[in-house]
Amino acid sequence: MMEITCIFMSILMIVADGFTVHGPSGPLFAPLGSSVVLLCYVNELLVMEDLEVEWRRTDSGTLVHLYQDGESRPEVQQQDYHERAHFFTDQIQHGNFSLRLDNLRAEDEGRYTCRVYSQQGSGETVVQIKHECLLVSGSDRSVSAYDGEDVTLSCSVDSHITPEHIEEVLWRKTDEDILVLLFKNNKTLPDTSDERYRDRVELFTAEIPKGNFSLRLKSVRTEDKGVYMCHVFAGGLSANATAKLEQLGFSAWHITVLIFCFAATFGAVLLFCCLNYYRSKNTVTSSIIWNLQVSLVFCPNICMFFAFMLWGFTEGSLHETVTCCALYFLRPVMLIWALRYLKYLQDNLKSWIRIFRITREFAVFMVFVYSVLFTYVWRKRAHDTDTKPRIFSAVLFGIVVLSCLILSIVDVSRCPSQERPSGASPCNQTLGCRHKLFIFCLIISILSDCQLFQFIILFIPSEEIFVVVFVQPLLLICIPLLPHLQAKLKFLRHRWITLLWIITITLLDIILLIYVLLATLTREREYLEWTCVILFIEVLKMIVVFKENVQEAERSVVERRRQQTEMSQEGSNALSRCNEIMFMFGAVGLVLLNSVTLTAELILKARNGERVMKDLRVVVFPSECVFALYWLVLQMHAFWRSVTSG
Repeated sequence: MMEITCIFMSILMIVADGFTVHGPSGPLFAPLGSSVVLLCYVNELLVMEDLEVEWRRTDSGTLVHLYQDGESRPEVQQQDYHERAHFFTDQIQHGNFSLRLDNLRAEDEGRYTCRVYSQQGSGETVVQIKHECLLVSGSDRSVSAYDGEDVTLSCSVDSHITPEHIEEVLWRKTDEDILVLLFKNNKTLPDTSDERYRDRVELFTAEIPKGNFSLRLKSVRTEDKGVYMCHVFAGGLSANATAKLEQLGFSAWHITVLIFCFAATFGAVLLFCCLNYYRSKNTVTSSIIWNLQVSLVFCPNICMFFAFMLWGFTEGSLHETVTCCALYFLRPVMLIWALRYLKYLQDNLKSWIRIFRITREFAVFMVFVYSVLFTYVWRKRAHDTDTKPRIFSAVLFGIVVLSCLILSIVDVSRCPSQERPSGASPCNQTLGCRHKLFIFCLIISILSDCQLFQFIILFIPSEEIFVVVFVQPLLLICIPLLPHLQAKLKFLRHRWITLLWIITITLLDIILLIYVLLATLTREREYLEWTCVILFIEVLKMIVVFKENVQEAERSVVERRRQQTEMSQEGSNALSRCNEIMFMFGAVGLVLLNSVTLTAELILKARNGERVMKDLRVVVFPSECVFALYWLVLQMHAFWRSVTSG
């Protein structure tokens, strides 16, 4: 009887205990993007009738998957696990209730509970998932290099994540927040790099399958000095490593730039001192003074031209380099043109300086500036599917080159006989000269229109700008209409009316230009730089237009009055002194200012790794505008004196 009782109690205990659900012995580790099997099984066979298996997140109770009534029930599982969580349905009858979780994500990390319900009882087990950590390592030591060398910034992914599952690798310069290079979807995207690093950075393609995303930086510049971050993204995870680039030294290019700046500064000061010394000695021949004067015009500016050109090879941008080099290439033209206003050289002027005319400087400088604008448009629109803006920009550039060529030809044909180069035909008939004046102003109008259209293509401003495109040329064309009106209406035959007419139209033209600049360049990164360049072009245009129209007006004045005006101007010691001061400011002062600025910028950049002044055009062109404006005011003053003397 006692034995029967023991057997009965054992059967009751087995029924009460049900069955044991087994799981893994420890956490499961798997890389992101892979599949992982969450073990859940029993050792004994269970009755399939009324069998139910339920997988849930332990922390939130979210239903991951459900097996019920002899089949999987994907329609009731949480949406995040839809088509990612699967039972091994053919193994359930053998007691295997494991779950396969595909495309593992970072948010899948955590604990999962497997509960099994059967007629024989119930049981559960807990499975923990831990995804692999994303570890990115760089170099513990700073990288140093001389300017112009190539360097490698280390970055490697230390984990079992394959490169195919790495979504994005981003190299960024942290101190300036500049995108250096982007690797995305197993492709390097060089076009996304900042302009400073474009075509200078690359990854080691053969090393990428090994998890090596080190960056090769070619032709290191002083502005590259700083901290770089390699940021890796994979399966919702991210990690980063930093690399530091420092101890940048002067390259041979930098030393050459400094030599040219020193030569320009020392040469300008030395020639200026020698010129004043020999002028103070009455025994010195005029040829020595003339040679010193010409040397002062050419030598420092040539040195600055080469300094800016080499600066562009190492540090400067394309826009900065081309415009500054063009300016210093043409500065001797303006200085030689201004020599005729120096009283102490009146008896020593050479006939060959007549070919240096401000109109030709304006034409050549316009070609240089528009070549930069054309390149800017071409690059900015390079990825546009619509090719019309690029074609239109190329047509505008061709029009500019052709217009500048015609402008130079018209300028030669309009030269007075004493200024015309040999072989040029004289302009004897007033009607023909007026027609050429009209053509001259028409060409200037075309150039102004091309400038506006280029800005419209570049920055796509509001439709109001298109009104200015037609208004500004009409203003310039109005200038040559005055001589025709003066020929018919006697009350307009006053030279002060000519002066007032030109000044009024010039001021209106400047107002329209400022409006265009504000409307088109406000959001542009190089807003201030382009404004300085365009304003200098506007000053040159004002000088050219005023000079040509005054030249036309003076043809109707008798030779006696012109000679009286010249004698009156020569007799003005105050005006003569002002002319000398401003000429020396242009020949010496501006060279000193720009050479010192360039030298300081180069030294500070080598020390700090970044530019103090973003663009040297903000110094070069405003100071040049001051110099050019003085000579415009001087011409107006001389013309006004001729008006009041008559």
